[in-house]
Amino acid sequence: MKRLLWIFLFISTGSLFGQTADLTGQASLWGVSNDQTTSQIGIRYIPALSLAQNLSNKWIIDSEIAWQCAKWWQFENWRYQSEAKKLKPYRMWLRISTDQFEARLGLQKINFGSARLIRPLMWFDRLDPRDPLQLTDGVNAILMKYTFLNNANIWAWGLYGNEDIKGYEILPTQKNTLEFGGRFQYPLPSGEIALTMNQRRVKNIESLERRIAFDGRWDIEIGIWLELTLTHLEWDRLPYQYQTMGTLGLDYTFGIGNGFYCQAEHFTFRISDKWSDPGTTRKLTALSLNYPLGLIDNLITMIYYDWDEHDLYRFINWQRTYDSWQIHLIGFWNPEQFQLIQFQTGQSLWMGKGIQCMVVFNH
Repeated sequence: MKRLLWIFLFISTGSLFGQTADLTGQASLWGVSNDQTTSQIGIRYIPALSLAQNLSNKWIIDSEIAWQCAKWWQFENWRYQSEAKKLKPYRMWLRISTDQFEARLGLQKINFGSARLIRPLMWFDRLDPRDPLQLTDGVNAILMKYTFLNNANIWAWGLYGNEDIKGYEILPTQKNTLEFGGRFQYPLPSGEIALTMNQRRVKNIESLERRIAFDGRWDIEIGIWLELTLTHLEWDRLPYQYQTMGTLGLDYTFGIGNGFYCQAEHFTFRISDKWSDPGTTRKLTALSLNYPLGLIDNLITMIYYDWDEHDLYRFINWQRTYDSWQIHLIGFWNPEQFQLIQFQTGQSLWMGKGIQCMVVFNH
């Protein structure tokens, strides 16, 4: 199914050549080492071809084809241990759109919500806020969106052929089944609110998983946002069938020096047999500080505190940006084992204390 979809996209986008075409790419080289005697060196290149053509005064058809080519080498006590590579499509979608409507088919990124540091609405991606490149695998889907004249918008999607785990999932979706959902966003005088739902059938246990979420953002002197999700898995053998997540966040830019941006979020995670039961909870607070040191230098700090395990997760990134180049020097100081659901999707090399250097070239 996925091969047929890729062939269809290649044939469709082939007719767009001679119109608007843009070839870009991102190359990155990194090295990371921690006090757990583990280190890694890697290289990655993601070329992307964007094509577009006007079908009429209202309709536009465009496409993006991107490929991820990566290889990395693992070391223990600076002795070579293993190597791995990744060669796979990164984005491959075709879209038809007007000023108010769009339909996008193919391998794409689907994400939404206002939270950035701890995201209950991380349903279809695995974006890590600590990752300077903000890379995440896409999903095979059709996504349709319509925007009303008052800027309210409605989304509808269907996912098929995604065998890998997405977001906070523990078990992947049942093969050859359709995952579907939708979202409605409504603007307010000082922000917006949204309601989202999704349903899928879980692999191995063949049970239905339903999710519903509410989120909103308001800008009143300071930025305030809220994300709440409820997940129900219909499986009697599971000791808990309900999972709730909630994040409350705020941000503000202080007029200090070049502008001191502060962002904070508090996250609560609960599992229970019934949605109204207190169940078992975990709490996490995150703080992000961003200060531009000059025209080309920026300093970003992130701190996470686990209220249950009393653990601190610390991350600092010095970033220098030129026209096409970026240099990142990253330091981290974390527990030796990650106990947070937020970081179970992250890089295991960031356990303990360590340093990472990354050089990025964009063209």
